[in-house]
Formats: sequence, C-alpha cells, structure tokens
Amino acid sequence: MSRAAKSGVIVKGGAVLELLSRVKTAAFDKTGTLTRGRPELVAVRPERGFDVEELLTLAASAEQYSTHALAGSVVQAAVAQGVNLLPGSGAEEAATNGVLADIDGQRVLVGKRAYVGAETGRTIPEPPLEPGELAVYVAVDRAFAGVVVLRDLPRPEARATLARLAELGARHTVMLTGDGASTARSIARQLGVSDVRPELLPLDKVEIVRAAEPRPVLMVGDGVNDAPVLAAADVGIAMGARGSTAASESADAVVLVDDIARAATAVEISQHTVRVALQSIWLGIALSVGLMVVALTGVLPAVAGALLQELVDLATILNALRAIGGGRPRVGHPVQPAAEPARLP
Repeated sequence: MSRAAKSGVIVKGGAVLELLSRVKTAAFDKTGTLTRGRPELVAVRPERGFDVEELLTLAASAEQYSTHALAGSVVQAAVAQGVNLLPGSGAEEAATNGVLADIDGQRVLVGKRAYVGAETGRTIPEPPLEPGELAVYVAVDRAFAGVVVLRDLPRPEARATLARLAELGARHTVMLTGDGASTARSIARQLGVSDVRPELLPLDKVEIVRAAEPRPVLMVGDGVNDAPVLAAADVGIAMGARGSTAASESADAVVLVDDIARAATAVEISQHTVRVALQSIWLGIALSVGLMVVALTGVLPAVAGALLQELVDLATILNALRAIGGGRPRVGHPVQPAAEPARLP
C-alpha cells in the first residue's frame, strides 16, 4: 500500500491488492477517464429561428446549473466566446440525461438526443460528426433549437494503458458510456477497444459490470454518476484528481494524479506484492519444516530451536519487505492540456 501511494494511488486495504492482482476484465468510463475530460467547442449548429449566439447563450446559461463534465465545457466555451450567461430559475438536472431551466422566460432543456427528443415529441436525427466529436442537443420551449458540437480527445496514455492491462491479465476491456453510439465507437477504435456499450444510464452500467465475465472485474471512472458502478465492481478505481468526492468514496482505490496509466501501475504493484507474500509464506514454511526435521533427530536443543524460529520469522519479514521495492512501476506520460477552442465566426 505504501508503494502504491508513492506511485499516486491510494489503495484502501490489503484485500483490494489481492483482488487487483487477479483482475481479468477491465471496464472504463469514457468521458474524463479514457478521454481528456476537457471537451473543446467545435461548432454551434442552430435550427431555423435561432442564431449561433442565441443558441450558445441559452445552452450555456442552462448548463451552468449542471454538474456534468460536458456542461462545464459548454459554459467555459461560451465564456471564452464572450457570451454573458443569463440567470435562470427552477433548474432541474436529470442524471446523465441533461438539465432543464427557465432562462430569460424561456424553457431551455439541454442534454442527450433521446432526452431532448422526448421534450420535443419527435425523433431528432443525429448530426454528422467527425471522429472524437459529440453533440449536445438543445430544446427551447419544447422545440428543437439545435446542437452544440464538442470534441473530447482520448488521453495520450490511454491506449498504452489498455495494452499494459492486457499484458497483466485483464484481457477483456469494455468501454461504458452514456454518449451516442457513433461518438463512443469512434473513441473505441482509436484506443483498440472492441466491446463498446453506448447510451447507458448509471443503472445500466451497474448491471453490465455485475454480469461481466471473466472475474474479478476492475472498473475505472471519475464522475459522480460513476459512484454506483464503482461500488458494484469487484475493484473500483476512481480518478480522484478531477473526479467527484462521491466516486472517490465509493471506490476501492483512488488515483491522485490525472493519469489513467496509474490504474495499470496499481495492478502491477498488486501482482508483485502478492508474489512476494506467497514467496514469504513458502519460505517460512520450508524453513520451519526443515528445523522440525532437524529437531526430531535430537541434535537441536529446545532453546536453540526457539531462537532459530525467531530467525525464521525475521527472514520471512525481511523477504516480505521486498514488496516496497521490486523495480520502478511503469507510469503514464504527463497529460498535455487541451488546445484552446477557436473563436466561432
């Protein structure tokens, strides 16, 4: 546990280390875990009757009442474009779906396509998106008003982390996300993930993790919506550097730096620790049995045998201390900040 802490991972108990050493399936949240979690504004596409500035103003003014990572990105992008946020009232957030607020006398709903579609009473077509892009849908007074397009790129260390976990035994990797299918699959292709589960609610993630095989299952996430699935997994790791307190409290381990590679580091450390523990057990047993055999011959006096047993215990403890070392674990590369979004025309 001390070695893990020095590597930026707080592990909440020895039992967690044992489970981590045997992980066979690794599940990951997408936004903020496999991706940077700092989406940049790409475009604002208003429907007829709205303009770019009006749509961005209403969307950001509503999103300021949401705790979702994407909401913060919309607000930051709007402020960067010189938008003055309008005050709202009666704000209500539907977890993982979106937020509703009264802005400047208008009912503004911002969120997922299905959520906004239910508000407008019609099916909203998914706009054409480039790899890594995602759309935030907006409805004003129950009419579809347009989309705000963001781009959230994969973490530079994500692909190498997944490959390292596969080498360590977690050969089945699954990506769980509430994003649309096209956005999720685009990120998955870049990272080499074949098992993608898009458009999920928090309860859906819990059910998938509970049914996942082979076990034990590792779940890595960062948001407040990840707390239930982190608790449901055999081992939950929270990205605590920018994640929520709820996720960190529900998890079995917390990564203290903004580097997903530390999840693989935790598995590597746990496997080394368990190897040393087993070696120490067998070392102690072998020495004790050997001394017993000698004692049966009568050559070894009782007092000498007792002293030698203390030396056996000391040798076992000293061998166990190798778990603190064992070579420097692999860590990820520093994460580069996302580029500043270009100003919209």
